[in-house]
Amino acid sequence: MIQPTTAAEAPALAALHASAFPPEEAWSADALVLMLEMPGAYGFWQPGAGLVLARVAADEAEILTIGVAPAARRQGLGAVLLRAALTRALAQGASTMFLEVAADNIAALALYTGLGFTAAGRRRHYYGQGRDALVLRWPAS
Repeated sequence: MIQPTTAAEAPALAALHASAFPPEEAWSADALVLMLEMPGAYGFWQPGAGLVLARVAADEAEILTIGVAPAARRQGLGAVLLRAALTRALAQGASTMFLEVAADNIAALALYTGLGFTAAGRRRHYYGQGRDALVLRWPAS
């Protein structure tokens, strides 16, 4: 079951983030504290399995990071986390949400498009090894 998270859980969140991402993309506990302490920021997690951090500014929201540990993948947790982030964003007044995803991350793209995200742009060489990021927007309008 997912639950809200706070900066106090940053060490456990950092360990989880490190399990979900390549070493060069993993966020430290200090970075996670900074993210969670930004105005409008919030997060949800299932300890040891997955996390999402997001923030709302005015009528826009963005996913800062979302990740699921390898052992918990393909069980629907990513969709649960993303829906929770969307629900909270809407409750805080957001009418649209953005995120970036590696253009070659087929599984993540399937999740996001399945929940109504559409392409809004591309950031060239955004990720390591020169990989592009796709900027996605919800709602699909």
